[in-house]
Amino acid sequence: MNRLSVRTRLTLVYGGLFLVTSAALVAVTYLLTVRTMDDRFPASESLDAATLTRVREMALGGDVSELMRLKAAADQRVAQQKRDVLEQLLQSSLVTMLVLGVLAVVIGYVVAGRMLRPLHTVTATARQLSESNLHERIALEGPQDEIKDLADTFDRMLDRLNRAFDAQRRFVANATHELRTPLTINRTVLEVALASRKSPPETKALADVLLGNTARHERLIEGLLLLARSERELGTRVGTPLPDVVRGALGHLEGRAEEASVDVEARLGPAEVVGDPVLLERCAVNLLENAVKYNVRDGRVWVRTGVQDGTAFLQVVNTGRPVPSYEVASIFEPFRRLRADRTGSKDGAGLGLSIVRAVVGAHGGTIETVARPRGGLSITVRLPAAARPALVA
Repeated sequence: MNRLSVRTRLTLVYGGLFLVTSAALVAVTYLLTVRTMDDRFPASESLDAATLTRVREMALGGDVSELMRLKAAADQRVAQQKRDVLEQLLQSSLVTMLVLGVLAVVIGYVVAGRMLRPLHTVTATARQLSESNLHERIALEGPQDEIKDLADTFDRMLDRLNRAFDAQRRFVANATHELRTPLTINRTVLEVALASRKSPPETKALADVLLGNTARHERLIEGLLLLARSERELGTRVGTPLPDVVRGALGHLEGRAEEASVDVEARLGPAEVVGDPVLLERCAVNLLENAVKYNVRDGRVWVRTGVQDGTAFLQVVNTGRPVPSYEVASIFEPFRRLRADRTGSKDGAGLGLSIVRAVVGAHGGTIETVARPRGGLSITVRLPAAARPALVA
């Protein structure tokens, strides 16, 4: 019953109430008809003229037994006639009740649909809303009933959400400027100190350490800002071939793979999605960077693209240390690494796979992560494939 829609449940309630009411009405009508027939049509009135004449003659002649026999036969005929009439009445009433019951269910279904139409409007508007069109409102017209109150409450909630998202966008824009500027100034000062011949070795050593810390802080800020951008609604949606995205990502990581002595093998089948090319390339870069970084010496990375069951996929598989199955789900959390939760390491900010999850979620995709028995991970990103244009003859 819980799986039925509200419209179906209302229809069943309408139909059930109608059938119960109709059954009660038929029962009352039947009982009243029986009482009326008993009062209006006694057995003696049902005898015809010839039978009444014979009854009078037998009554004068004293033939009581024949008189009783005729009276019983007359009563039996009257009872049989009453039964026939009541049976016909009951059958007609039941047939009429069933026909009207089916008609009531159909009418109830139509009426329930009309009553729930404003709720469908609210639901359709809620499904279409996103960060980019929070300015839209339901603006339901009609009497000030419970459904109108619900729609007005939803509109007021959208007003608050729109103001909150505007404040968030302004905060991200201001944070981008306020956080990058001092770090850029610090990095410039430190680079000047390192390049100066007048700086003593101790100062250069200290400047080198501080420059490394500044670079890590810059990566952390860039990662946080990219994560915030990835979790918002996509502002750009264009057809993007996944093989081109992967080739661009491989170009960024070619030198790093050589330094780590990791062999990267790519098998790029045709696959096209609709989305933001910059975010998709960042997703591929982070997956490949993670596969190279957490690999072993002389390890391997396999990257594949293609279309399977109408869904485009990007798969990155790498060798490496064995990954416990209970830690697979946690690697996509911000600032989480295997066997380490610190952010201030030279390996990065711990946001790479969090950004991957945010980008995939913004594109309406899913991520499948499997720990390989011999070590390493197999991460498969599945995204809705772009619809192919129809061929025109």
